[in-house]
Amino acid sequence: MPKAKADAVVADSRLKRKGAGTGRKQSKKAAKDPNKPKRPPSAFFVFMAEFREQYKKEHPNNKSVSVVGKASGDKWKSMSDAEKAPYVAKAEKKKEEYDRSILAYNRKLEGNNPSEEDESDKSKSEVHDEDEDEEEEDDE
Repeated sequence: MPKAKADAVVADSRLKRKGAGTGRKQSKKAAKDPNKPKRPPSAFFVFMAEFREQYKKEHPNNKSVSVVGKASGDKWKSMSDAEKAPYVAKAEKKKEEYDRSILAYNRKLEGNNPSEEDESDKSKSEVHDEDEDEEEEDDE
């Protein structure tokens, strides 16, 4: 029986070495701004939104998301570039709208933070270094 206890101690020490159960805290992610515009969907996701509606009408008893995803992926792969063109155009239009809205969002953020505009291009340490250089020249 003493051997079993020794094995348990060895296994316990292995767990500690790997970091299991050491109580380490994970760093928190920065909070996302709910007002930030969402990224636009790709051409495939624009297609998938329409395909999903069609598929649900044709297969009302299907409740599986994976089946719809696989069917839409197979359909997308089998389509020619000419058939994909309308979805690509819609995706580009949504991308342009997103670009405009993200520019407006960024301008709004810059407007709320005037302290950055007041500072010069030089960092504070560079300005401080120049002051020290001038003092040294004055001492000579």
